[in-house]
Amino acid sequence: MKVIQLGNERFKEAIKLSEYAFIYKVPESELEERLKGMERHHQLFGILDEEELAAKFHFLTHDIYFNGQTLKMGGLAGVATYPEYRRQGHVREMLTFVLEKMKNEQITVSMLHPFNVAFYRKYGWELFSSRQKTTLSAGDLKIHKHVKGTVKRYNKETHNEDIEQIYESFASRYTGMLVRDREWWMRAIYDEETTAVYYNENGEPTGYILYQFKEKKLLVDEFVPLDPEARHGLWNFICQHDSMVKEIEMDTHEAEPLFFALPEPRLKTDRRPYFMARIVDAEAFLANYAFTPGAEVLVHVTDHHAQWNNGSYLIGQNGAAKKISDAEALASDLEGVDLSINALTASLFGYKTPSELFQLGLAEGSAEEIMLMEKAVPKHEPFFYDFF
Repeated sequence: MKVIQLGNERFKEAIKLSEYAFIYKVPESELEERLKGMERHHQLFGILDEEELAAKFHFLTHDIYFNGQTLKMGGLAGVATYPEYRRQGHVREMLTFVLEKMKNEQITVSMLHPFNVAFYRKYGWELFSSRQKTTLSAGDLKIHKHVKGTVKRYNKETHNEDIEQIYESFASRYTGMLVRDREWWMRAIYDEETTAVYYNENGEPTGYILYQFKEKKLLVDEFVPLDPEARHGLWNFICQHDSMVKEIEMDTHEAEPLFFALPEPRLKTDRRPYFMARIVDAEAFLANYAFTPGAEVLVHVTDHHAQWNNGSYLIGQNGAAKKISDAEALASDLEGVDLSINALTASLFGYKTPSELFQLGLAEGSAEEIMLMEKAVPKHEPFFYDFF
């Protein structure tokens, strides 16, 4: 089996494979635009059986917000195999290939949306974010605090920098959110959606919602307040639709406090793990990770599909981390904390603490060293709104 890069002449074949594997159909009217988007933004790789496409995946790069900076991220999408070629190691071969590709290109972290969490966990990807879907009825739309700002509506044609500025301020507070440029907004965010922006009394944009209507339902796809006033203002705007809709669905961060303040907060809520991430190059990733200064912590990492990550890493008293040799690890006074690459990813993204991983049997070590690692890892809040 050899993984090769697919030329443009095979992009239609790749689409047909996606249609078969994921049971959907690209409308003929959208096909050319889909192909142009793939040519501009995706690299496609696959495995051939003679001249037939047996398996393929899409690779794209984005920047993400992380720890007060931005990181280059390698995204995987459309991983698919025809049924007659399944269980022959094609996907394993492709994932091993792309891990080596990212390592060589100095991409330290990868993300994907899983069709099956357990499947990608085998290869080192781990859940890093959850989303909450809250369902309300028109009767729940009660204004609970008046504010002095105003709301303006925009669409794809009138999208502006105010919206992008709000998103950037919001996204940079979290770990893992995409850095969106204008082209991504136009191509991947807008479809039938409208954006409503809240401006405070001074005319400053401090929040937005991205929403659409489906029959008698209001779908709030993004709820992005930067402060309490914007939260109230955006909620009040949603409430003004009480005569238009029977049901409201809101996708929010799992810790969004809005619903607690409603007269009846016992709402139908679906909290669901969403995206997965993977540390591709632990040495480079840890070297740029800002640990909290304190006591030294020794971490032993196991990675079955990216052997270069296997080994011991010392987090120094100054918060800097480096890979050390086996001899140096043995000479240390610390026994260390044992983690898979999955558990390390979940911990450093802030999705699970070392103590939680220890309780689940996913981190091993003495109680004292688990707590030392817990103190060394900053309290990040992961979140992800996008899809690819």
